[in-house]
Amino acid sequence: MAVTQHPMHALATFLPDGCFEPVVDYLNHYKVHLTITKKRKSVLGDYRHASQHRNHSITINGNLNKYEFLITLLHELAHLLTFEAFGNRVEPHGKEWKLFYSKLLVRFTEQQVFPEDIAKALQKSIHNPSATANGETELLMVLRKYNSVIRNGILLLAQIPEGAIFITENGRLFKKGPRRRKRYECVEVQSGLKYAFSAVCEVKLYKVE
Repeated sequence: MAVTQHPMHALATFLPDGCFEPVVDYLNHYKVHLTITKKRKSVLGDYRHASQHRNHSITINGNLNKYEFLITLLHELAHLLTFEAFGNRVEPHGKEWKLFYSKLLVRFTEQQVFPEDIAKALQKSIHNPSATANGETELLMVLRKYNSVIRNGILLLAQIPEGAIFITENGRLFKKGPRRRKRYECVEVQSGLKYAFSAVCEVKLYKVE
């Protein structure tokens, strides 16, 4: 996987205006090794805690728009702050992590670095943060509006009607089924097998039955 080690001044190009200095303060204070990588399908970012032989490490996908990049970075910084306070004694996305993440979101929303629609969507995350981005469907749908490149014909699974046939990135056909908690139960047309899809999975609409 190709990765890039970015000097701190270059980080500004990935962030919204007005938040570079507070972000860098966190990274410098906790001696964070920040890596920006190409798109990964399963995660937007990840964190590895410091040990005797290495510093804290955070990796963020470089293809995210500025607001999604910042929110993902704050998610991972919350893991760092939780580890600093509690080590490995608490759950990765437990109440302690939720508290740190909420405080970070409040700090940056109060600095008005987010557009009004994103700030409004973030209120749910502030009150009850989700462990994964897929658990914050409404927020992600707002964030995707700010992508610099809009791919023609690409929709989020949540945007197409139940019963519709859609095409995945690898060309397979599925029929959209009912929502089960945070995912949709979909049936592959060819095999009849059921699969669980994230509401923010990017697909192409094939036909509506």
